[in-house]
Amino acid sequence: MNIILLGPPGAGKGTQARRLVEQRDMIQLSTGDMLRDARSSGTEMGKVVADVMDRGDLVTDEIVIGLIREKLQAGDAKGGYIFDGFPRTLAQADALSNLLSELGETLDAVLEMRVDDDALVARITARSTCGTCGEVYNDITKPIPDDGKCAKCGGTEFKRRADDNEESLKTRLLAYYKQTSPLVGYYHAKGDLQTLDGLGEIGEVASRIDAALAE
Repeated sequence: MNIILLGPPGAGKGTQARRLVEQRDMIQLSTGDMLRDARSSGTEMGKVVADVMDRGDLVTDEIVIGLIREKLQAGDAKGGYIFDGFPRTLAQADALSNLLSELGETLDAVLEMRVDDDALVARITARSTCGTCGEVYNDITKPIPDDGKCAKCGGTEFKRRADDNEESLKTRLLAYYKQTSPLVGYYHAKGDLQTLDGLGEIGEVASRIDAALAE
């Protein structure tokens, strides 16, 4: 099963993707992670990525699609792939559709995680991550354990993103809605879109995702 997770920054896409990876043996294709891995890989594509990033230029859609192609052709996912952070635009959606068709793959579901903007601001400004494994914590809903150690890996260093503040978040939300709102209509027209409530406890949202994928 290949799926796309859509949702604004802080909607919980990363948390839910990690759960799907663990429980369904899926592979999460996060654009940021792929670019970082490629840059240090030493492959031809990696050298291209490093050159672009070292110049301070934006990585093109062609490069990202090339990285996704490499991952899909590796065939490592028994449970399928989760596209996280891609596509962001209609052009990218078309490119992904063409690539999947070319490789004989299908897109099985597009899950839009909707979260109230005010709730999103409150959630993100309280967010921190484990510096070792990337596990996400929240001062309100999922605080760092009392012993100061990550419940997943035992790490003791926790970080907050510099742009996890109200002003920066509103700018990021505006960019998300401008770029991604056309995708909602795009996938709705294709019959792929399922919208679910992204608010609630992690387990509650997980149950909604499982129910959507079972349809």
